[in-house]
Amino acid sequence: MSIARWQAGEGPRDKLLARGTQALSDAELLAVMLGTGYRDCSAVQLARELLVEFDGLAGLLRVDGPRLLAWPGIGIAKYAQLRAALELARRQALQEMGRVDVLSSPEATGR
Repeated sequence: MSIARWQAGEGPRDKLLARGTQALSDAELLAVMLGTGYRDCSAVQLARELLVEFDGLAGLLRVDGPRLLAWPGIGIAKYAQLRAALELARRQALQEMGRVDVLSSPEATGR
């Protein structure tokens, strides 16, 4: 069933807005990013399939472009969205690491 047919408040975007990002599964977060699935496959189902095929988020984010683009429901736009999200996460992690001198003390190293 497509997400559009779900009752109000049941979709992953509604859940995110009502309860926050931490309330969503990896598949639901990915579905919010993907936005849509394809014929007879909701964004959530597409996200689940991708996570299974590529061994979770880490595998999905490491997969090469041609292999991901060959997946049903993944076109240039969705591929670009996934790459952009990965790059944002990478940049945020680098900024966080740059703010703390992790080798200055045992307490800082534990963070």
